[in-house]
Amino acid sequence: MKLLLFLGLGFLIFAIPSRGQSVDASVGYSYFRLGGSGGVNQNGISGSIAYNPDRWLGIVGDFGVYHASPGGVSLNTYTYLFGPRLSFHNPSNLTPFGQALFGGSRLTAGSGGGSSNQFAYSFGGGVDIGLLPHLALRPQLDYIGLRNSGNTTNGVRASLGFVVHF
Repeated sequence: MKLLLFLGLGFLIFAIPSRGQSVDASVGYSYFRLGGSGGVNQNGISGSIAYNPDRWLGIVGDFGVYHASPGGVSLNTYTYLFGPRLSFHNPSNLTPFGQALFGGSRLTAGSGGGSSNQFAYSFGGGVDIGLLPHLALRPQLDYIGLRNSGNTTNGVRASLGFVVHF
């Protein structure tokens, strides 16, 4: 009897939040400015996948690959960040959001020029502009900090891409 009661309660608990759950995936072009004045302009691609347990809260995985060749030397930056996203749904086709993400990054220079890993964090947001029922255009702007050995390298990422809502 206890098992039956426990199973019934479990189904009830999981059935209630399932109404608002969704997943979205995005991919797009990103401009990444690594460092302040005297920094490097990189171009690349970034994408994210988010699980949204309800209409306003999402858990995000964000990944990016950026490239530049200053002075003929190849410089690549890879980012992998995770954290919460708050979305502000309204009756219009515009859904603004803000997020705070934490994770890591990897910088590689030239062929055999070395690489380094850093703690990375990001604060930013954007807006989903609905185009079709499950497709939106997503402009996004983020501050990205790369922290290594007590020093922080500041970065800014501007992205434009598409998002699919499942």
